[in-house]
Amino acid sequence: MPPTDIPSRSHRLALGVLATGMLMTVLDGSIVTVAMPAIQSDLGFTPVGLSWVVNAYLIAFGSLLLLAGRLGDLIGRKRMFLAGTGVFTAASLLAGVATSPGVLIAARFLQGVGSATASAVSLGILVTLFTAPRQRAKAIAVFSFTGAAGASLGQVLGGVLTDALTWNWIFFINLPIGIAVLLVALPALPGDRGLGLKAGADVLGALLVTSGLMLGIYAVVKIEEYGAGSAHTLGLGGLALALLAGFVVRQATAKNPLMPLRIFRSRSVAGANLVQMLMVAALFSFQVLVALYLQKVLGYGAAETGLAMLPAAAVIGAVSLGVSARLNARFGERTVLLAGLVLLVGVLGLLTRVPVNASYVTDLLPVMLLAAGFGLALPALTSLGMSGAKEEDAGLASGLFNTTQQIGMALGIAVLSTLAASRTESLTAAGRPAAEALTGGYHLAFAVGTGLLLAALAVAATVLRRPRRTPAPSPTPAPVPAPGTAATREARLTAP
Repeated sequence: MPPTDIPSRSHRLALGVLATGMLMTVLDGSIVTVAMPAIQSDLGFTPVGLSWVVNAYLIAFGSLLLLAGRLGDLIGRKRMFLAGTGVFTAASLLAGVATSPGVLIAARFLQGVGSATASAVSLGILVTLFTAPRQRAKAIAVFSFTGAAGASLGQVLGGVLTDALTWNWIFFINLPIGIAVLLVALPALPGDRGLGLKAGADVLGALLVTSGLMLGIYAVVKIEEYGAGSAHTLGLGGLALALLAGFVVRQATAKNPLMPLRIFRSRSVAGANLVQMLMVAALFSFQVLVALYLQKVLGYGAAETGLAMLPAAAVIGAVSLGVSARLNARFGERTVLLAGLVLLVGVLGLLTRVPVNASYVTDLLPVMLLAAGFGLALPALTSLGMSGAKEEDAGLASGLFNTTQQIGMALGIAVLSTLAASRTESLTAAGRPAAEALTGGYHLAFAVGTGLLLAALAVAATVLRRPRRTPAPSPTPAPVPAPGTAATREARLTAP
């Protein structure tokens, strides 16, 4: 039966499960940053050790996404989603009851493992479940919204929970959500056996890519401590590149590769992943540095900062849920992506001129409203990033898309925060007041972020192709009923 534009109740329930699972992991990523001072005070973290509350999660999450996505194709995406959600929920309990830095860091690493396992296959499940173009566009819009808005909501929730209760509750809140997701996912998600391990059980490839990504992300997140030109950074970075190069060679020669290189033959897949890496790296300066500016320069509290950024979450939600699917269907994902990137260039461009004594209404609210560009760009980019993958590679494409997102985030954290800190130090040494020095550092990060977005805009305009229009079928009835209607729609959907 050809796919329809009206999702069934079971499809809507499955989408709700996937979106809730995404929301839980995204909230956890942003909610922790607000509670860091309380965690340091209660558990006795050193300043350097405290960074591992974030780094342990990021290293595990970013390095395992690609492997988890391919394993989902091989042994079943539903199994991987359930296993990952279970591990993440159990690790959240361990983090909530932690009484020492070592236990909390270990729990955060396990949270990263669980989050990678579940997140890597979520998009793969979604695109194989929703096959009609309009239906898929709406589903991707919902899924994208939970990721985009969840980060802003996490900052509000983290401030409220930490102030009203204790930091432990930022982890305990995952327990009822995780249990509910598991209970509903069992009947709601479609069962799939996968291709079997013999179709791609490349153990050597798995070791190369996982160790290479883990070392690479570790080297990036430690740039701020050791410096970009240090022996530590260059040595580990070089080893990581060597391992990843070995992985590419292995995939080109292995009989059953972990990541078939054919997936990069699609300009949509390759281009969308590159655009996403640049965009996410740039938008770190909006998601994190704006929050730091509000607190350190303007003197906002944790809850006030979250509330100040709520308009951004609201417009992202309104655009991604309300109009992005219709715009993608009418104008094509490439055109909508370009429009979204232009708005985001405006966001960071305005922030390069934000003053020390900013007025929220005149200086910051317009920035928050222009964040609607993220609601346009992310659903379009997600559709493009998954469009060129065959059904048997859907989990791999999902894992790849999430991996480039995490690499972009790690690069944004390392590069932009280092530039901002370096500029602030030089301005402080020149005798500038603290608030002015901080603002100057943020201005530099915002300017570099604007450059990254312009690069993403150039890649999207030149690499991503305009959608091909298929001519309407002749109204003359065919002598034999054509059996390929659904297949034709799917081919049109997956064309690069």
